[in-house]
Amino acid sequence: MSEFVLAPEQLTDEEGGPLYVRLQTLIRDAIRDGRLPTNAALPPERDMAASLGISRVTVRKAIQGLVAEGVLRQRHGSGTFVSRTGGRVEQPLSRLSSFTEDMKSRGLVPTASWLERSVGMPTSAEAMILGLAPTERVARFHRLRLADNEPMAIERAVVPLRILPDPSIVANSLYDALDSVGMRPVRAVQRLNAESVGSADAALLGIAAGSAALAIERISYLPDGRVVEFTRSHYRGDAYDFVAELNLTDASPR
Repeated sequence: MSEFVLAPEQLTDEEGGPLYVRLQTLIRDAIRDGRLPTNAALPPERDMAASLGISRVTVRKAIQGLVAEGVLRQRHGSGTFVSRTGGRVEQPLSRLSSFTEDMKSRGLVPTASWLERSVGMPTSAEAMILGLAPTERVARFHRLRLADNEPMAIERAVVPLRILPDPSIVANSLYDALDSVGMRPVRAVQRLNAESVGSADAALLGIAAGSAALAIERISYLPDGRVVEFTRSHYRGDAYDFVAELNLTDASPR
């Protein structure tokens, strides 16, 4: 970020409120007029403080506030970035589809960052949900899901190993991999609730620790009724809406 993008002299206007608030205003203005486009990286706090002649504490307070608002996002080990400004993503609850399909249908580019891809024994809860024998193993797929390079969700999926014996075939879409072996689910049951995000997941999603997220549990079924997938995901509450269409089953007057 250059001095042209954030003009230090504008911080001298004391009518703009506390110094960190004035810095937030400068950043918002730069985003609004396109000088800071979506996914643009901000310099490290140290460099911003030196360039603007203010303390790192002030810079940190300003950035933390904008992260909490969803204007900026922080990615652990990578830095601070401008969030996507195209509005929230809406996902209908009446259609069974993958994250990859959802994002592509909206003209967004879906990608994934692997957190874990492994084979192991299930927990007792997973074994019960998946209907596994005591000695059966599972494949785990833990990923950070992104759209246009912006973190959207953390997805932790578990699939019986007998369903997907080679976990390495899962690239970007788990459902594509299941489809390739004739095991794509045809229906699912989802449970949604609000949860506060812990510090580790918040860092991955680029939101403040304690922010609200949509916690979703999905149990997916094959045509013969077998459970093929158990997934627990956390979607950013500031970027994702789930929408359900409701119909009156009998509109006749009584």
